[in-house]
Amino acid sequence: MSRIVLRSRLLQAILLATLGITSARSADPLPSWNDGATKQRIVEFVRSVTTVGGPDFVPVSKRIATFDNDGTLWSEQPAYFQLQFSIHRTRKLIGSHPEWRTTQPFKAALENDLATLTSGNGKPFLALTASTLGGLTVTEMHAEVGEWLKSARHPRFQRPYTDLVF
Repeated sequence: MSRIVLRSRLLQAILLATLGITSARSADPLPSWNDGATKQRIVEFVRSVTTVGGPDFVPVSKRIATFDNDGTLWSEQPAYFQLQFSIHRTRKLIGSHPEWRTTQPFKAALENDLATLTSGNGKPFLALTASTLGGLTVTEMHAEVGEWLKSARHPRFQRPYTDLVF
């Protein structure tokens, strides 16, 4: 077989495979969800509000998207990414704040005590975040988070946090 024919067949195979993957994806708008009543209701709702001329249609200009922060956008267990970053900042700043070793919530952060940090309706986490991130400019915060993301790994999955965004 000539090289041209071989390349042509290879290209055809790649295109067919790509089309198959695309069709499979479009056939199921939520492929990572388990089939069931909840998934079905969500798909039906979206279909009803996006079907032009339908009784429930909502024009694009009137649609509002909301996102829940409990595992919808990124992994939430064993702790939110923001909490992991605040723990990192506590460890980074401990040299300038030796009193944190015996003061909550910093002590809990240094000991990776997630139960304490997430107790009290989130107050320890908020206090930790305010103390470790307060005073940073937007540019400094962006740089700090960017630097952390280069090496930080999720404690459960041992993968970069950027791989755990849905």
